[in-house]
Amino acid sequence: MSKQLIKQSFLLALGEGIYISLVALLMFGVQKWFGSKPDSAVIAPIAFLLLLVISAAISGALILGKPAMLYLDGQKKDALKLFSLTVGWLIVLLVIAFTIVAMQ
Repeated sequence: MSKQLIKQSFLLALGEGIYISLVALLMFGVQKWFGSKPDSAVIAPIAFLLLLVISAAISGALILGKPAMLYLDGQKKDALKLFSLTVGWLIVLLVIAFTIVAMQ
């Protein structure tokens, strides 16, 4: 297995992990910034759904972008390896996150 693919997959998963952390921090901060104002009752679901769509697009680009490019260039095995390794690194990050939460 190529060291380059392992490095790329780790960086992609790390980028996704950082993005997820930033979105989580944003979601915690929104409650502090806006509180439970009556005006936000209509805007909150709209903002949440917009954030969901934007996050799906960014996550899709991070996780599937490079493997899709490799696949379209005819490097099908490398594309599948990169995608699988990236998902594997994401699982490692998930286990680390659960371990940190469990230790508190």
